Amino acid sequence: MKIKEIIQVIEAYAPPVYQESYDNAGLIFGDPQTEVTQVLLTLDTTEAVIDEAIAKGCNLVIAHHPIVFGGLKKINGKNYVERVAIKAIKNDIAVYAAHTNLDNVRNGVCMEMSARLGLTDYRVLQPKKGLLKKLYTFVPQAEAEKVRSALFEAGAGHIGNYSECSFNGAGEGTFKAGEGTDPYVGVQGQRHFEAEIKLEVIFPVYLEGKILQALLSHHPYEEVAYDIVALENAYSQVGSGMVGLLPEAMDEMAFLQLVKDRFGAGCVRYTPLRGKQVKKVALCGGAGSFLLKSAISSGADAFVSSDFKYHEFFDAENQLIIADIGHFESEQFTVELFYHILTEKFRNFAPLKSTIKTNPVNYL
Repeated sequence: MKIKEIIQVIEAYAPPVYQESYDNAGLIFGDPQTEVTQVLLTLDTTEAVIDEAIAKGCNLVIAHHPIVFGGLKKINGKNYVERVAIKAIKNDIAVYAAHTNLDNVRNGVCMEMSARLGLTDYRVLQPKKGLLKKLYTFVPQAEAEKVRSALFEAGAGHIGNYSECSFNGAGEGTFKAGEGTDPYVGVQGQRHFEAEIKLEVIFPVYLEGKILQALLSHHPYEEVAYDIVALENAYSQVGSGMVGLLPEAMDEMAFLQLVKDRFGAGCVRYTPLRGKQVKKVALCGGAGSFLLKSAISSGADAFVSSDFKYHEFFDAENQLIIADIGHFESEQFTVELFYHILTEKFRNFAPLKSTIKTNPVNYL
């Protein structure tokens, strides 16, 4: 098995197009054509993790955080990023990262957090826009099911938790086949009337090439008529954060203790208690203060995330409780998510989970 095959599985789960503009997810070091000996899963790629990969015979490290965010003008070992780069390259160890693309998919990092708290009825807190398109095409009635099924197979027609969604309107199309054509129906030089179905399906933008290939290879016409338009609809399956419900409402301090225990937090920084039960919970892996307004708007009783600055705690304004559990603590279960993604696809392949705790923050 080659590195590129493992990457394809991860990127089918968390497409790179979903990463934020500042991010650097993807294959950072290494040749995608290299045969994999063993894979090591980690949150961060540190020197200790590379040493562990060497000791365990792993030539691919899969991390959540990219070790390189900006350009490296020099690589001479003056900081930990450069030392990791040198050691990984010298030992033929590839490093791959799935970061905000894995944060932004519905079944990503925030889902893992939700599972730790036992949340139900969860949804993306702040869905993204501009990630959907709609295809309109016109198919002879007898061939509509074949084309429709091909588009569904290619990934079109998903709306929320519903699949194979389409709109089909009956109508009549006209065309006149010109010189040099080989029409599926009708004859050259004569206007032809054909009973057709106007077929409409939604699809994610990153699948456009695959959708068009399916359309053109299954549509019977020599010249296929179709339109693709960009949509401003929010994409419920992709975005930042998550909000869901606890199985039962809890006392505020009991909830904070639950959060501390489930995430193994050294401490939980929180805003003043409101004297209300906690039932609806918003959360975000990593630095989530940018989602505070969305969490409040969702009606959440608490917002679990990390990296809040001093003055940002005031912004809660007693409308919910902010529970800051630490950056590492909020994302530590990403390793489990990587493991699930890979073992679900490769049943006879077991990647290794790093035993190195990469959290740079200690608590007294």
